[in-house]
Amino acid sequence: MKKLLVLAAGPLQAPVIKRAHDMGIYVVAADGNPEAVGLKLADKAVVTDIRSEEGMLEVARREQINGMLHPCTEVAMNVLGRINDELHLNGLSRATALRATNKHLMREAFRKGGAPSPLSLLATDADHAWCIFHDEMEGDAILKPTRNSGSRGISKVERGIERHQFERQYHWALRESRDNGVLIEQFIDGPEFSVEAIVWKGEPHILAITDKKTTGAPFFVELGHNQPSVFPGDVQQKLREATIAGIKALGLQNCAVHSELKIQDGQAYIMEIGARMGGDFIATDLVRLSTGIDMVAAAINVALGQQPVLEPTGPQSAVCIRYFTPQPGRFTAIENAEMLEKPYVYASAIYPTKGEMVRPVRSSLDRSGHVIVTAETVQMAIERADEIIEKTRILTSK
Repeated sequence: MKKLLVLAAGPLQAPVIKRAHDMGIYVVAADGNPEAVGLKLADKAVVTDIRSEEGMLEVARREQINGMLHPCTEVAMNVLGRINDELHLNGLSRATALRATNKHLMREAFRKGGAPSPLSLLATDADHAWCIFHDEMEGDAILKPTRNSGSRGISKVERGIERHQFERQYHWALRESRDNGVLIEQFIDGPEFSVEAIVWKGEPHILAITDKKTTGAPFFVELGHNQPSVFPGDVQQKLREATIAGIKALGLQNCAVHSELKIQDGQAYIMEIGARMGGDFIATDLVRLSTGIDMVAAAINVALGQQPVLEPTGPQSAVCIRYFTPQPGRFTAIENAEMLEKPYVYASAIYPTKGEMVRPVRSSLDRSGHVIVTAETVQMAIERADEIIEKTRILTSK
């Protein structure tokens, strides 16, 4: 029996743990939270700091694992790379994992490899960032942590911004950065997408293109996704080509890929590439529902050094996910909750419990619930999901 180590065992990782178990694989799940839902699904649960390279390397050796995954998050990608290096497993090296999580190293790799991405400069402090904004950037810009995910610490800075506000946004990005760095980047104005892929023996296989809905400026928190894309074929082709160029520039060999892009003036720009499965139920649910391809099983097989199945094995439908973002305040009740019981609702959840505070939406952690719906056409799926979000009201009080 093959042994798979899964780093993190929260709600986003639980479907991966369950799928691996269903495939007859022995699953060791590790998480710092003893109540993590995925620990209960694993064959063996390990409660530990998954960010510790030495600690996790000891676990991997003791359990004699055959492969490992860090799905839908990036907090311990360096750990995954270190273990792969030390135990000669199929997957990212530590150097590649760092290049695929530190956005400055990523941008440098894109530049050297000719992959299309925005102008991006590393700021040494707030004064340096301010000078870059005025001397190097022609229009608006983005401040972002060099290492984080889920839109944490990202904000737009517009021409005419007051310096004290600019510095406040810089320091927010710095606080959210896991390696104490901040980038200031050219702002790309256009629709947002992600491209989901599997890389097997250095060959990228594009599985799906995801259209994104966000809050827009200043924080660009993702509020929903749909598959397949509603955009024309030539736009989708540019997204595929840019993603493949980015994969090759990063030197990715055997992993899942979640590439985030924008289109401006007909040109695709890579915002970032995650060498992992995407979160927000994209890899675990949306890809399978829309394409019939089991991306989770494919990623598991790649991690174990086994040939992945990259052809449809199940039914295909249009699918859309939307997130609830009620007014900030104390959660009191839900109106029209019966909307979540519609036959076309694949899954749904409300996150806060009665009495909990609902925060302003500044990152993906501030969303209050989701609904996933299916339909024969993507336009119908979007309409159904938007209707549920509009009519199912999460009530809050001051």
